[in-house]
Amino acid sequence: MKYDGAVAIVLDKLVELGYFKTKSEAIRAGVLELGKEYALLNPLEVEAELVIAKTQLIDAEIDAGKRKLVPLEQVVGKSRKRK
Repeated sequence: MKYDGAVAIVLDKLVELGYFKTKSEAIRAGVLELGKEYALLNPLEVEAELVIAKTQLIDAEIDAGKRKLVPLEQVVGKSRKRK
């Protein structure tokens, strides 16, 4: 996206002064603040959405063979052997 005028100046300053590493980070933070200001963010709902998104990502990685599941019994067995 291209920004000009006051928006571009503010974004440049936020990055230049080290508040954010990138303009994208600054924009994301601004969107979250707007969500708070307009009471669009319920912390429990946000956390639930993040958990769902992470679970879906892990499920997709498992389906694609990029992630392997280890049975709990195997993990517990390994930790008991180390003691």
